Amino acid sequence: MGIAEKEGTNNLEKFTFGIEGMSCAACAARIERVLSSAKGVKSVNVNLALKRGTVEYFPDIIDKKKIFRIVNEAGYQPFEIKSRIDIEKEIREKEMRTQQRLLVFTGIFSILIFIISMFKVGIPYSSYVQFMLATPVQFIGGYQFYKGSYHAIKSKSANMDVLVMLGTSAAYFYSFGSTFFYEGELFYETSAVLIFFIILGRVLEARARGRTSESIRKLIGLKPTSAHVVRDGKEVEISTDELKLEDVVVVRSGERIPADGVVIEGHATIDEKMITGESIPVERTVGEEIIGATINKKGYIKFRVTKIGEDMFISQIIRLVEEAQGSKAPIQRYADLVSSYFVPFVMLTSIISFLFWFFLAGEGIVFSLRVAIAVLVIACPCAMGLAAPTAVMVGTGLGAERGILIKGGETLENAGKVQVVVFDKTGTITRGAPVVTDVKVFRDVHANVKDEKDLISYACAIEKGSEHPIADAVLKKGSELKVEDKMGFDIRIHPGLGISGIVDGKEVSLGNRQFMKKVGVKYADFEREMREVLELEDKGKTVMLVALEGVLVGLIGIADLEKESAKDAIMELSKMGISCIMLTGDNERTARAIASRVGIEKVIAEVMPDEKASEIKNLQGEGYKVAMVGDGINDAPALAQADIGIAIGSGTDVAIETGDIVIMKDDLRDVSRAIILSRKTLRKIKENLFWAFVYNSIGIPIAAGVLYPVFGILLTPEFAGFAMAMSSVSVVSNSLILRNMKF
Repeated sequence: MGIAEKEGTNNLEKFTFGIEGMSCAACAARIERVLSSAKGVKSVNVNLALKRGTVEYFPDIIDKKKIFRIVNEAGYQPFEIKSRIDIEKEIREKEMRTQQRLLVFTGIFSILIFIISMFKVGIPYSSYVQFMLATPVQFIGGYQFYKGSYHAIKSKSANMDVLVMLGTSAAYFYSFGSTFFYEGELFYETSAVLIFFIILGRVLEARARGRTSESIRKLIGLKPTSAHVVRDGKEVEISTDELKLEDVVVVRSGERIPADGVVIEGHATIDEKMITGESIPVERTVGEEIIGATINKKGYIKFRVTKIGEDMFISQIIRLVEEAQGSKAPIQRYADLVSSYFVPFVMLTSIISFLFWFFLAGEGIVFSLRVAIAVLVIACPCAMGLAAPTAVMVGTGLGAERGILIKGGETLENAGKVQVVVFDKTGTITRGAPVVTDVKVFRDVHANVKDEKDLISYACAIEKGSEHPIADAVLKKGSELKVEDKMGFDIRIHPGLGISGIVDGKEVSLGNRQFMKKVGVKYADFEREMREVLELEDKGKTVMLVALEGVLVGLIGIADLEKESAKDAIMELSKMGISCIMLTGDNERTARAIASRVGIEKVIAEVMPDEKASEIKNLQGEGYKVAMVGDGINDAPALAQADIGIAIGSGTDVAIETGDIVIMKDDLRDVSRAIILSRKTLRKIKENLFWAFVYNSIGIPIAAGVLYPVFGILLTPEFAGFAMAMSSVSVVSNSLILRNMKF
């Protein structure tokens, strides 16, 4: 039932399910409250905009059936999510169809009542005709409000349904009494038109809210439905649901790749824009990985399936975006707090308004009742409830379309507060593909090292098996020089320093200056050798020293070019008032040379991998909000320590797991774009909350009649109901403006 996943120790599970019947923030708050009070429930998050709830619970104490029963008893309809499909759209369209039918139904009756009452159409038995027209509207169109009110009152709370029910019922039953029991004014049109306007507002709100989730639907729509598979030597077309691991799949030009896999035959140009945001197609050939849901623009390939279904990369992205859109931004807590007191406050204000105008101001009961009803229906807790979730949905969805994955509302809010961005050097500022540019041999120092080939052969012997990018560069150089294939034994890796081992019975050490000092290497001509080291470091090259049997025999200069986007990215961040720092294990001179070329002024160099998190903590101790940018592989602790961890993914699973924000394409300018998106989304949330609070702060007093004594202005209940309906629509529409953001 639903989606459940293991969450660490104590058998804690997470369960996500759909919820029908929520109309405002108070509804979401009530579900959270009743579930939170249940034994065995650790946490609850109900999202009004997505119509979805997520519960963390202990299955040995409470089960999913009981969770559903609790939600049902609160007056809402929970339902299973059998797979990760567009649940919000399904609920919204079902709700929209119902509300559209009711809109037409109530509209016909309301127009007739309005014509009779407003234009004083002289028809026999007018009061009885109005009663017969208003009654279906009140109890068929308004049934949803009575039902919602019943469950709200039953659970000792109040929501918008209660306000609408009280307001329309007061107008209807007073008119009913005037029709059958006493002489009094009729205002059946008030209750009928009120219900019509509120249903109209719900239809418009649902339509506008649907546009906030367009991004996630686009992602879901990318998943292919069929695949051409080789079975028993023949090519057959099957549904992607039937794909199995290790299947061999054929993809031709123009076809969408049905699963993640590794190319085993052919060559293709693949458009990955829909996944990574990278506009330029990439070349893929034998041995290279391909991502499902991308498009083969040109070429023919066969690939072996490595991931299917929920394990596919696009499924991970969809899951991440869904979770982000369902999460709450911290600022939303203030809106939730206000909403919890809002409805009782409005009811009290309505009663006080009635008592004031009837007893103190001496106005008639009809006037006083109209004021009380207007106060009830103009109040809008919905606008406050939708202010943050709709903006978060649009912001995270827009980011996903541009290859920027933001993990939740809290990350989205906090990213905008970043003051310092710390960049790892290798693979982040630089391309992470170093090449050997210089080989210096100190001749006549050791009989076994006479030239470049000798030096590189010893270095290759101990670098075999290492996954470090520098090892790849050394081995590639060895391949170019066709050096003697030596074997290394007793290989020891010294993180942040270098590597050592035994080759031909001799101790070989390869690493930086700190490593040479640590192992006590001797120098034949220290000044000359160090001068050559410094010359290369001043050019921004990493220098690896090679020692044989405790004597320095040569050095290897390695260059890792900066990414083309690095300089522009640093410039953009600086313009935004954000300080940039390079954090690296490389030596100071090399790091500063690279930093100066990309525009970074502050460098923290010669830092061991396990010390990077401490450096981030030191910056936080100085009062800064810090973002760390890395590849998520060897700097995971630093990413975790930072207020915002930004992983440059280039489409890797590792980055998705480690970063608060994942930059899918290898473009550092997306760091500033993510922060800009965060700032603009947070601004939009604040705008929504501001207008929601201003609307209620101004609307309620005007509805209560504060302008009437001086200006003679008094809101009719019908206009108040229309204003309330439009306030929710305006909040959702304001959030949608984010979709026009250019960055």
